[in-house]
Amino acid sequence: MKKKIMLVAAAAVLLASCGGGGGRPTFGDNEYPVMTVGTQSSSSQATYPATIKGMQDVQISPKVQGFITQINVKEGQTVSAGQVLFVLDNATYQAQVRQAQAAVNTAQATCNTAKLTYENAKKLSENNVIGDFELQSAANGFESAKAGLAQAQASLANAKEMLSFCYVKSPAAGVVGTLPYKVGTLVSAASVLTTVSNISQMEVYFSMTEKDALAMSKSGEGLSSLPAVKLQLADGTLYGHEGKVTKMSGVIDQATGSVQLIALFPNPEKMLKSGGSGAIVIPHDNASAIVIPQRSVVEVQNKKFVYLLGKENKVVYTEIQVAPEDDGTNYVVTGGLKVGDKYVSNGITKLTDGMVIVPISIDRYQQKIKEQAKAMSAGDIVNAMKK
Repeated sequence: MKKKIMLVAAAAVLLASCGGGGGRPTFGDNEYPVMTVGTQSSSSQATYPATIKGMQDVQISPKVQGFITQINVKEGQTVSAGQVLFVLDNATYQAQVRQAQAAVNTAQATCNTAKLTYENAKKLSENNVIGDFELQSAANGFESAKAGLAQAQASLANAKEMLSFCYVKSPAAGVVGTLPYKVGTLVSAASVLTTVSNISQMEVYFSMTEKDALAMSKSGEGLSSLPAVKLQLADGTLYGHEGKVTKMSGVIDQATGSVQLIALFPNPEKMLKSGGSGAIVIPHDNASAIVIPQRSVVEVQNKKFVYLLGKENKVVYTEIQVAPEDDGTNYVVTGGLKVGDKYVSNGITKLTDGMVIVPISIDRYQQKIKEQAKAMSAGDIVNAMKK
């Protein structure tokens, strides 16, 4: 009795496996199980490799050449806009400021003298003591002195600006990166002293294939309608805050055939670091999706087909479109099927377009599998397993 039960169970398993996409049990009456297309809720997700960057990554370089005399910050320190980060040797520039200041003082004195001369010449001209030539010469001397003073003041302003360049300030608030140079190092405008990153919010860059981007556009899912996305960190864990896709490139990269997108994530704990890596996880939820088993689908040259039940019980070989993400068992159909259509769910490899079948329900199909399993002998099972 026990041996018989085991044989029946083995037969049932064998027949059930034959009921998939690869074949079906031999009922002898051309019966095939048929299912009606309906809707159900579906949830899936897509994952894309990503790179993490600060909202603002500013490279700090000096505008003048000089030796570093002070480093006022440490790596990882939070700084404010305008804060002095480095000081360069400024003795030469201080001397230039003093020289320019002296030139301004001289030009100011010359201008004052020229002004007195001109005012005196005006009085003498009014009393007809001197002529117009002498008056005009005094006026020209005054204008020349004023021009000389303006030039000296411009030189002083330039000298002060050059001196200010010795105090390297942060142009934005953020966190200090690495400090590759030490005190005493000679640096120039080509030297990157550090990077200040605004990491209060992080921009996460990822790329989507042209096919996925086109599918998203056709489905009407613009950036505003995209759901909140998640960030998978380098260690495989999920980041504690959700992000939002805010930007999409308008140009497709010809080398990779992809479109770049940017998701914005809050970073209150400063866990995310600029330059880090991870993966963007985009969920896809559909409350009224058409879902069919993968065993009911024939795939030919990257195209997918099902056998629909047509008039007079003839099957129609029909192409369908499915979502790029699947769970390994089912497909979410995006085109080619509508609610109410009927399709063959098992044994599809034995079908041909236009073939007449006898449609049965899934329950009846399972019942016939059990009936045939009970009727099979041990020899039948062994022979079937050898095939």
